Amino acid sequence: MRNTAKIATSVLAAGALTLGLSACGTGSGSAKADANAPLKVAASQVPHAEILDYVKTHLAKKANLELEVQPFTDYVTPNTATQDGSVDANYFQNQPYLDDFNKKKGTTIVPVVTVHLEPLGLYSHKVKKADGLRSGATVAIPNDTVNEARALKLLDANGIIELKKGAGNEATPRDIAKNPKKLKFKELEAAQLPRSLDDVDASVINGNYAIDAKLKPAKDALVLESPKNNPYGNFLAVKKGNEKDPRVKKLAKLLTSPEVKKFIEDKYDGSVTASF
Repeated sequence: MRNTAKIATSVLAAGALTLGLSACGTGSGSAKADANAPLKVAASQVPHAEILDYVKTHLAKKANLELEVQPFTDYVTPNTATQDGSVDANYFQNQPYLDDFNKKKGTTIVPVVTVHLEPLGLYSHKVKKADGLRSGATVAIPNDTVNEARALKLLDANGIIELKKGAGNEATPRDIAKNPKKLKFKELEAAQLPRSLDDVDASVINGNYAIDAKLKPAKDALVLESPKNNPYGNFLAVKKGNEKDPRVKKLAKLLTSPEVKKFIEDKYDGSVTASF
């Protein structure tokens, strides 16, 4: 079964996180939320929560913003928590992923401001170059709809496979027109891809999980997404109707400040790039 629900971590882990978020409060639930209340933001640990922690430590107080960062490890809970008001906002996703999620889950999450890009990359513990992949090699790819298509587009862009003409944001291995090395594809939850490197010949890994696994995308990836005209920038998002929450507007401004841009450049050395 291929859908975005597959990218959640175990039921127990996701449930525990949801309970944790719920215990922290009910969120704004409305654009008329208390402007002095803490702003709760769900975020991937790396780099999103790290960027938010920088804002919280260095910029938020001066802007009169109290920020609470809620780290998570899957791609489902932050949107459902934002929708039900357990948190006020989230920061982890791109537009194609959000469009797919809203369509399948009936949620009404909307972007506020795009902050950065994490290039998707192909990694391996067994070969040093992409053309070193053997015939019949197994390549692990994300199992959620958008990131799977994104992974296949990366391989197509680098001449490893060729997708059928018109293959879009829901492309699967069935949409491969040419596969000269007869690669086999193993669909895995995105968070598991770094751990798969010892079991497969190569893995296409999302930037945040690569960095969290101590990989350096700009250095370690066999092939890496180009930032040029890239639609996969990550943004701050809220439930529709909360875009004008003054706390959200403050955070959006801080996340696109010169200070944050410098922090991203200094800390991630090209593995994460500012989108503003």
